[in-house]
Amino acid sequence: MKKAILSLSILTAVVFGFGNAALAQPEVTTTSKAVISIDKDVHDYGTIEQGANGECTFTVTNTGTEPLIISLCKGSCGCTVPVCPQEPIAPGASAKITVKYNTANPGPINKSVTITSNASNEPSKVVRISGNVTAKPTGGAPVNTGGPTNQ
Repeated sequence: MKKAILSLSILTAVVFGFGNAALAQPEVTTTSKAVISIDKDVHDYGTIEQGANGECTFTVTNTGTEPLIISLCKGSCGCTVPVCPQEPIAPGASAKITVKYNTANPGPINKSVTITSNASNEPSKVVRISGNVTAKPTGGAPVNTGGPTNQ
């Protein structure tokens, strides 16, 4: 009987000991205290005409305590070209990301730009552009070249 109680005590200690170890949460630490904040998640062009200026800007602010380094800006296709700051953004400072959308083709705009940085809050931030490009008018009013009209 003593062996059974001793075995049960050891088994209980092992189960609860491992169970508590499995439930323990690892401490989350970040190596960077740069924090990215962007003035808007979406730039809406609204309705623009084919061939119009498709440039917009996003303002990036570093609300952290260490320099924010943007390592990559990538558009979702070749018609969306972002230009990101090359220099680190100091704590409390802001910089512009310029996005140029090619408005040569009519139709809806729904594209994204992925910003990769050392930010502790969002190391990969996605911003979007949206809107609609309408076809450019082809010319003036039609001209009647059929001769005299019946009266």
